[in-house]
Amino acid sequence: QVQLVESGGGLVQPGGSLRLSCVASGDIFIINDMGWYRQNPGKQRELVATITRGGSTNYADSVKGRATISRDNAKNTVYLQMNSLKPEDTAVYYCMVKATTRQMYASDYWGKGTLVTVSS
Repeated sequence: QVQLVESGGGLVQPGGSLRLSCVASGDIFIINDMGWYRQNPGKQRELVATITRGGSTNYADSVKGRATISRDNAKNTVYLQMNSLKPEDTAVYYCMVKATTRQMYASDYWGKGTLVTVSS
């Protein structure tokens, strides 16, 4: 019903930057909240940042001041700009959207993830 495709992950040196993108497509009526989460093996998935349809944002303490989440509602796209990357930012980053389909079915949808590795 709703598909998410993330891009922008890769290998980055400590102190570097990257920009993740996530495009939602499918039978979408409206997308409300969008967000980014991350997970390492053996650990729980954790929130990185979320953004409402109106643009209100929320960040994990671990990324505050280093991350900026934004969205383009016309393109059903959410972005995550991360600066001053640290090795502990290494994880698989997942995009999540709260969407309602044209059949008025509301649910959370997840992407397959994109790996970010911060290492010298």
